[in-house]
Amino acid sequence: MSKSETPSALIVGVGSGLSAALARACARDGMKVALAARNTDKLASLVAETKARAYRCDASDEAQVAALFDAVERDLGVPTLVVYNASYRARGPIAELVPAEVKRSIEVGAFAGFLVAQQAARRMLPRGSGSILLTGASASIKGYAQSAPFAMAKFALRGLAQSMARELAPKGIHVAHFVIDGGIGRGPDDPRGNRGPDGFLDPAAIAETYLQIHRQPRSAWTWEVELRPWVENF
Repeated sequence: MSKSETPSALIVGVGSGLSAALARACARDGMKVALAARNTDKLASLVAETKARAYRCDASDEAQVAALFDAVERDLGVPTLVVYNASYRARGPIAELVPAEVKRSIEVGAFAGFLVAQQAARRMLPRGSGSILLTGASASIKGYAQSAPFAMAKFALRGLAQSMARELAPKGIHVAHFVIDGGIGRGPDDPRGNRGPDGFLDPAAIAETYLQIHRQPRSAWTWEVELRPWVENF
C-alpha cells in the first residue's frame, strides 16, 4: 500500500487534552498520525505513544501552513482527515481589551483555521474525498460577557465551516463543525473543582465522536455536532 493509499490524520493545535485523545483514537483506528503545534517539544511522549510525526507550525502564518502540508504530504501522503483544534483566548471588559490580544485571538481562532482548511481542501479536491473537522465551542453560537474576542473568532470559524460544507460536500469532502459546550476533563485529579463524574467532557469520548463523523456514509453527513455533559445549561 502506497503512502497516498494509507489513511492518515493531521491534527493542528495539539496539546494534552482533546488533540492528544484524537491522536490516540486515530492511531488505534489504523491511521498514520501527524501532529502540528508551535512547540513540538511538549509532544515527545505523545509521538512515542502513537508513533506519530510532529511538525512545528504557527497555523496563523500562511507560509508555515503551506510548508506543513507539503511536509505531511511528502511523509504520509495527502491526509484523509484534517482536524483544526487551535484557539487563543483574550478575556476582559470590552473597554479594557488590548487590541493586539484581540487580533491574535481572531488570527489563531479563525484566520488560522481558514489557512489550514484551505490547504486541506486544495489537497483533497483532486482525490475527491476527505474530512475537514473544525473545533468550536459554545461561544460559536452565543457570546459571553468579557469574552468578546473568543466569540468573534469562534463565530467566524463556524461560518467558515458552514460555507465550506455547502461548497465541498458535492465534491466529496466532508466538512463538520463541533460545538464543545463545557470544560474538557483532564482526569480524576482535575484541580478545577468537584463537579462529579459527569461534570466535564471526556476527551476520549469527544475523539470517538469525531471519528464517527469522519466515518459517516456520504448519504447522511452531519455538518455540525453539539457535545456537552448533561450538567451544562443550554
